[in-house]
Amino acid sequence: MFACFCPFWTSAQVDTSKVQRLDEVQINAKKNNFILNSPTPVQLIAGEELKRINSLSVADAVRYFSGVQLKDYGGVGGLKTINVRGMGSNHTAVFYNGVQLANAQNGQVDLGKFSLENMEEISLYSGQNSNLLQPAKAYASASMLYLKTVTPKFEHGEKHQFKVGLKGGSFALINPVVNYNYRFAERTFFNINGELLNANGKYKYRYRDLAYDTTVVRHDADIFAKRAEVGLHHLFRDSAKLQLNLYQYNSERGIPGAIVADKFRFSQRQWDDNFFVQTSYETVSNKRYQLLLNAKYAYDYTRYIDPDIKLIDGFLDNRYVQQEIYFSVANQYYITNFWKASLSTDYAKQDLDANLENFAHPTRDTWLLALASEWHWQRFKLQANVLRTYVNDKVQTNIPAGKKTKYTPTVLVSWQPLAASELRLRAFYKTIFRMPTFNDLYYTLIGNTFLRPEYAHQYDVGLTYSKNFSGTYLKGIALQSDVYYNQVTDKIVAVPGASLFRWSMSNLDKVEIKGAELNLQSFWQFNQVTAALKVNYTYEEALDVTPNGTAYRNQIPYIPVHSGSATANANYKSWGANYSFIYTGERYDQKANISANYVEPWYTHDIAFHKTFGGKKVNYRASAEINNLLNQYYDVVLNYPMPGRNYRFSIYANF
Repeated sequence: MFACFCPFWTSAQVDTSKVQRLDEVQINAKKNNFILNSPTPVQLIAGEELKRINSLSVADAVRYFSGVQLKDYGGVGGLKTINVRGMGSNHTAVFYNGVQLANAQNGQVDLGKFSLENMEEISLYSGQNSNLLQPAKAYASASMLYLKTVTPKFEHGEKHQFKVGLKGGSFALINPVVNYNYRFAERTFFNINGELLNANGKYKYRYRDLAYDTTVVRHDADIFAKRAEVGLHHLFRDSAKLQLNLYQYNSERGIPGAIVADKFRFSQRQWDDNFFVQTSYETVSNKRYQLLLNAKYAYDYTRYIDPDIKLIDGFLDNRYVQQEIYFSVANQYYITNFWKASLSTDYAKQDLDANLENFAHPTRDTWLLALASEWHWQRFKLQANVLRTYVNDKVQTNIPAGKKTKYTPTVLVSWQPLAASELRLRAFYKTIFRMPTFNDLYYTLIGNTFLRPEYAHQYDVGLTYSKNFSGTYLKGIALQSDVYYNQVTDKIVAVPGASLFRWSMSNLDKVEIKGAELNLQSFWQFNQVTAALKVNYTYEEALDVTPNGTAYRNQIPYIPVHSGSATANANYKSWGANYSFIYTGERYDQKANISANYVEPWYTHDIAFHKTFGGKKVNYRASAEINNLLNQYYDVVLNYPMPGRNYRFSIYANF
């Protein structure tokens, strides 16, 4: 009735000469269903779920993804790298706020360096992200891990937000955290986040050999680390976004070695100093033409000492400095309402310096060009892209790897067969390769400048399904299931030479990987209690199929046939509880699948409880965790024992 009479009331009561016209503002929101609609498998941990799981770093969180093997060398400060679908760590690119964390020296990113304290979302894509507006580097790996930091959110009238926290627990862990958000203007936000991490790394483990079966204390796994991050966010009037990030990480840690031959103490140490500054600008998403700009400078310093290796002028003291300059331009254009295309180009310059004799001092220039297109008709989506990669290596001494140009295609398909059902079918094919790292090519006495790139062919077919319920305790379910087949040729491996101290790199192996993944989530409500259950399972047969190889059709090292995880959480008013379970099946630590190389399966149970309390201006969150509840002794990497039962407590205050 008001709508009917409104025009007459307006004409009678309003002086039109004083009317002010407001410009139209479009408000767009996306349903959180991109995971189930994606043509490639996506796994996500975000928001409150990140706070609930028993995790200290990004490395701890990614253990709950299916198809993931996390190489963990033990303790708070141990090296932690990710391997997705048996492809190897070098085939997984890690992106920080949309820009890749590159490491030309060894191709690996230590996920233990990245804290969850300033993390909003962690997502893993097998294949690639189907978003067309992205850097060319996002097309250049077999899988992608995206880390997204927290964007400040202010209530009306707020200008300041302050958070302090403290974690403590086993291994003499002390981990203070501070976060400050400030709103300069209505659409300009500033954020600073920092923390200290100190732990002695001492924990008990079980040691067994022919003569002993006893409990020993792990030494030389201490760490002292400092992290500081600064973020600047600006939202333009047309909703375009500008973001600037500065990141600094500094650490000193012990390097615990393999427990073999009754050796329990190690004198090796490592220092890391990592810094980068990056910026990103993205235009509004509802325009016909969109633009994404990225730029970055990174500096990484590593020092490694080994007093046990004696040299003429002392002991082994290696120092490495790696620098990178990176620029990216991505364009997307809607040709019609069902057809869009994108063109992305990236340039990166990386160089490595070291205090080694006869070191090559390599420099690598990389140009990437990605052309992609997507067609979308009602319930069917088709996407295709081709990536051109040009790499040019130069060295100051010895022989460079030279220039290489490669073209690699990808095709993605998604189909919803029934309009009334949330069942979707998907498939993708992708060809990709990885360049040998600087260590592969130029490491003194080991590198081989004639190495060929590793090629990988990926095939995937899967389905997703979701359904909501009413009138029952079960409120919803979400399912993802995929089968995949990967081929890796010219796999780069290290083989021993005439001396155990002089290995060489070569292209030897061919690997075939067949697998299946299942991800099931369910959501429940029992009066005032809300609960969620997530189950992941992976079956993977990763076989060495090198012709005439000594390990023909043997499972490749450290890839279990069966693995999985489960998490369950429940919340009642201000109380919450979380349970998690991780299982890794039997594996082999060498190429030959014989009893001497057998590594036993392992599993862990973790529980956590949390409580929120406080007033309107200040609120608190306290939590208690028990990890490895049953005190199981196990190795993720053979002879690098993991901690038994351990505890962690934390309290946070938000102002």
